[in-house]
Amino acid sequence: MSGHCGPAAARTATGATRLALVGSPNSGKSTLFNALTGLRTKTGNYPGVTVARYEGTARVGEHEVVIEDLPGTYSLDPISPDEQVVADVLDPDNPELGTPDAILVTIDATTLRRSLGLLAQVMQTGLPICVVLTFRDELTRRGGTLDVAALRRALGVPVIGVTGGSRTDLAQLQSMLLDPAAWERPVLPPPTDPAQRRAWVESLLRSAAYEVPEADHRTRRIDAVLLHPLWGTLVFFATMFAFFQIIFTVAAPLQEAVQSVFDRLGTLVTDYVSNPLLAGFLGNALIGGVGGVVVFLPQIALLFLMISVLEGSGYLSRAAFLMDRVMAKAGLEGRAFVALLSSLACAIPGIMATRSLPSAKDRFATMMAAPLMTCSARLTVYVLLTGLLVGPGTTVGPFGAQGVVMFALYLLGAVSAMATAWVFKRFSSRSGPVLPFYMEMPSYRMPRPRTVAEAMWSACKGFLQKVGRIILLVTVALWLLLSLPTHSDAQLRSAGVDPADRTAVSAYEVNHSYAAGIGHVMEPVFEPLGFDWRINVGVLGSLSAREVFVATLGQVAAAQNPDQPARTLAHMTYTDGPHQGRKLFTPATTAALLVFFLYALQCMSTIGVMRRETGSWRWPAVAFGYMFVLAWTMAFATHTVVGLLA
Repeated sequence: MSGHCGPAAARTATGATRLALVGSPNSGKSTLFNALTGLRTKTGNYPGVTVARYEGTARVGEHEVVIEDLPGTYSLDPISPDEQVVADVLDPDNPELGTPDAILVTIDATTLRRSLGLLAQVMQTGLPICVVLTFRDELTRRGGTLDVAALRRALGVPVIGVTGGSRTDLAQLQSMLLDPAAWERPVLPPPTDPAQRRAWVESLLRSAAYEVPEADHRTRRIDAVLLHPLWGTLVFFATMFAFFQIIFTVAAPLQEAVQSVFDRLGTLVTDYVSNPLLAGFLGNALIGGVGGVVVFLPQIALLFLMISVLEGSGYLSRAAFLMDRVMAKAGLEGRAFVALLSSLACAIPGIMATRSLPSAKDRFATMMAAPLMTCSARLTVYVLLTGLLVGPGTTVGPFGAQGVVMFALYLLGAVSAMATAWVFKRFSSRSGPVLPFYMEMPSYRMPRPRTVAEAMWSACKGFLQKVGRIILLVTVALWLLLSLPTHSDAQLRSAGVDPADRTAVSAYEVNHSYAAGIGHVMEPVFEPLGFDWRINVGVLGSLSAREVFVATLGQVAAAQNPDQPARTLAHMTYTDGPHQGRKLFTPATTAALLVFFLYALQCMSTIGVMRRETGSWRWPAVAFGYMFVLAWTMAFATHTVVGLLA
């Protein structure tokens, strides 16, 4: 995405007015951005920096207005890369990142005094400004008062109140967007001296008859428990534990329904497609490979549904506050927890979220630890392997054993990430300011259904796009490797295989394919972990995307039994070597696989983002190396211990 050279250049480049959306975290900025732009958004990076930029198009009648959602900030005195970008974008004397035509500033009516401090700095830019007042309903509910018209007169700029879900308020704001040049301007800008600025804020509050809202008694009562050092921590872990119990109990029937559809498609291919090449492509590559990944879509949707509900309710801010004490043990602060929490979706946004950390040392340590957090890509692998390790009816007391295993994997990933951050911070030579952790605690609210639905849709859409691009491409390549070279009927007979037995032919060709050759080459490395050549090929393919491991095993199982690949996978045996004929996915091997994927950095996209954030290939290479060694060592230990216990 290219930069702009000022307002005129922006209009010429895009053909539309450009507005910047500015506000502090939890001020309703992102909700307003989504309401104005809907799904007409795109992401990119500012020229010359790694901070992401989010742009959307708002339609007003037949016209379009481009809105840029800037990172949340409490001040234009930057202490982090994110805040530096906000200051640079709003600086008319620094047009490199593209100066907007005008600025929308979201202000939380319940924290007006603090919000006006940021507004005063934004007004120093001299650009047209429209204030969007949010959470007026919350202000009224808690007994506060504000004269919006008086505030508008005192500021000398437009002030529009927007209550969540009100189409009338949103329409009034949209009508303002087309002509920012006609917006009211203050006669004099706010003072720059801190003492004078505080006096300016107090005069505005008096002019607007602002009454500070009472403390939210409901929030205060809930926080007495949820922020308690002991009870709050117990509630947090109980919430996370229930989180993974729900993933299995609720998503399992949906997953079985999706699996039955693909099983039926596999049967249809076997019955009606006579061409062996086409049947192999449809049955193995598409249905067995891609379909084997798509069946985990219910778990992905449920994961992001629950994360969105926790975030929309205001609970995740409390979790960050609680974890600040835990993060301190690793030498980090609560902001690092937010970055690590982002890695539950994907390590890439988690690494990018480290830009909000003011300390360079904290940014580096968190960046190196973020890939150890269990991302949604690992979820597909975990669900598959946990199903092989623990039967669906197995329980641990009153709880499902599969959910317990999943919770343990996520907890182990989080503990390992913090331990890694402690090591890298302790031995890092990087330095940076040590600042107190500050995070606003929003009142508890019911999550907005549209926001939750958009978060789920965005996650599912990204997952399916990944399946349709990266995973499909790699799956087709793996299918070719698993299908070649071809064997004549004479060669099959000499090997004792009946050419008329399609299942026996498929199994023989898979075991003597180019992929098998590649897998056998890797055996000296992975044989101590109990992996055979098929698992080795899956591990190699998962470097492009972890889900490819699931697709690889799906293809192999579909080649051996197109009608019931899932059942075939559970009963798969070693095809050669000293363990020939024995069950492949024993508890020891399956547990070792789970631990290997917990620690290994099997994601080239993450490595690429890490290289961009650190500015060199040195640290991505270090991350890949230390995580592979850690993964192999921990998997070997797990295989040995579980093998002895089993």
